[in-house]
Amino acid sequence: MDDKPASPATVDEYIALFPSDVQQIMGKIRVIIKEVAPDAVEKISYGMPAYHLDGVLIYFAGYKKYISIYPRTAGMETLKEVEVYKGTKATIHFPLNKPVPYDLIRKIVEIRVAEKAKK
Repeated sequence: MDDKPASPATVDEYIALFPSDVQQIMGKIRVIIKEVAPDAVEKISYGMPAYHLDGVLIYFAGYKKYISIYPRTAGMETLKEVEVYKGTKATIHFPLNKPVPYDLIRKIVEIRVAEKAKK
């Protein structure tokens, strides 16, 4: 019998998988996304929270030492603040042992919404 837990079906279920301090951070990120993109559809995609607004807007995910956002855009190159955070070409990692830059996350979501509006 497979003892592997089922994948979360909702963002609430996903967030509940993490310790309470990480849940709070994810909750704030979720609120920011919903404030900036109130028409975005929230779902689980690729096993993580995803927000769709005429296609993928942004994803976020929790890990042992950081929370990552996946903005899926080249527009992040214009934000110098992003340079101090480790990540990959498509992700930005926010370490859990440092303050989370919620204002930066808001800017990133705003950039993504503006990009979607241009299309």
